[in-house]
Amino acid sequence: MSNNSDPLYEQYADMDFTDAMPVADVPALAKLQAEQGETSIITIRVDSAILSTIKARAEISGADYRALINEALRQFVEGQTLVQIVRKTIREELHPQR
Repeated sequence: MSNNSDPLYEQYADMDFTDAMPVADVPALAKLQAEQGETSIITIRVDSAILSTIKARAEISGADYRALINEALRQFVEGQTLVQIVRKTIREELHPQR
């Protein structure tokens, strides 16, 4: 028995995926993955000072540092500027939803 916990592992274990395209290169699959809202596990290199700052802010706010990184990336992808984020935060604080 395999030590892999994926129930479909045995079914696909012997298949050769060396020529398979990445999901990002197949528009229909990339769209499906984006719609599912799944997260992806990645490895990146980050300046130690940046990571330390993010971790410190996360600890102060009681958040997970990975969630803060994800939020920063989301804001970048959506094209939000710091000014827009500050304005939105002020509006939310001045006019909370009832």
